Amino acid sequence: MRRTLIAGNWKMNGSMDSIHDLINGIKAGLGDVSNADMAVCPPAIYLMKVQGLIDGSAIALGSQNVCDQAAGAYTGEIAASMLKEAGCRYAIIGHSERRTLYGESDELIARRFAMAVESGLTPILCIGETLDERESGVTEDVVARQLDAVIDTQGIEALGKSVIAYEPVWAIGTGKTATPQQAQEVHAYIRGKLAALDAGVAEKVQILYGGSMNAANAKELLSQTDIDGGLIGGASLKAEDFLAIGKSA
Repeated sequence: MRRTLIAGNWKMNGSMDSIHDLINGIKAGLGDVSNADMAVCPPAIYLMKVQGLIDGSAIALGSQNVCDQAAGAYTGEIAASMLKEAGCRYAIIGHSERRTLYGESDELIARRFAMAVESGLTPILCIGETLDERESGVTEDVVARQLDAVIDTQGIEALGKSVIAYEPVWAIGTGKTATPQQAQEVHAYIRGKLAALDAGVAEKVQILYGGSMNAANAKELLSQTDIDGGLIGGASLKAEDFLAIGKSA
């Protein structure tokens, strides 16, 4: 049976003081979260700080990105091996903000994914459609294309070593949220696509919902058959809200 994963993507937020308070708040309430694994993905500059704060707890550490190269002249990038040394278990790959704001292509994201897997990190592969794409009725085509970029180069087995996060771009930071039924439909499509290639991979892979999940809507979203957790943005910056989502599992 798939276990629920609640992963907090802090994006470009936080300070030394606020991180200390946030992690201590999460740790204080972690005992009340029994049916979900919790992870936090802070800005890279704070990874070592957060690792020190969560050491010995059940909270896992993740990065918000990873370079597609192992080492070399790639100014500003961070290698997977460095992230491993910092204590990371997860690495977010292909977040919609990386795709839309920084022009990351499906091909680059597939390379980042490959480097993460090769280095022993668990990629959280983000996929999802824009509002125009949804209104044009091509949601499944977009999601399939984004998945195929990885499958065609790495094979279906590689997805068995990953987490997938479906994030409708139109529901991120806008206050809009897909209905539980809309989210479940896409999650079911993703699992069905994987099952057509490898039933074992489809059955075990965690598929998270990444479209503005919060304390108020988490319970209904997490009750859907194919939603195995959440990739949480703004709500992960407040310990009480983040824990409430975990408790909803």
